[in-house]
Amino acid sequence: MKPNSQKMPSSRESQIRLVAVGSLNPVKIAATKRVIGHYWPEARVEAVEVSSGVSDQPWGIAETINGARTRAIAARAAVDADLGIGLEGGVEEVPEAGGVFLSGWAAVVTRSGVVYFGSGGRAPLPPVLVTALKAGKELGPAMDELTGKVNTKHTIGSVGILTRGFITRESQFSVALAYALAPLLHKEWWHP
Repeated sequence: MKPNSQKMPSSRESQIRLVAVGSLNPVKIAATKRVIGHYWPEARVEAVEVSSGVSDQPWGIAETINGARTRAIAARAAVDADLGIGLEGGVEEVPEAGGVFLSGWAAVVTRSGVVYFGSGGRAPLPPVLVTALKAGKELGPAMDELTGKVNTKHTIGSVGILTRGFITRESQFSVALAYALAPLLHKEWWHP
């Protein structure tokens, strides 16, 4: 196989019929439908309200990844899905880059319990938002307050505002989810 050619899912992967996403957030649902529809057009995506098991505003990679994993496992189990998807936004301090960054993580859990992860890009947060976060506010409401907009975490997201719509919360989660699926799409490279 040529390195740049797309690999079609194996016959076993083609059996993906039901995918559960652990959120009722319309942005997370849309991102999941977009990515799953690309690989498994016949699959149905079901949104399931589950707890992330982490704070409303995850801080750091470990907490954000844990939230994504917890969502994926709970969603898959709730409807006995072929795959469970957990998407979690968080913030992380990156001293090497001189600030606090917004990030998005995806977790995919298989029916057999194997979990894979992927991350979207990282966007720098302005000091005014970092101050609000350190005071205990969640990023979405803090961004709403800063911009005068309403419920941005269910639409364009903070990343959409920061990039003036070039990157949206949905596109950031879509990238993270596509990355998390790579080991399923190329099992021969991860599990020869």
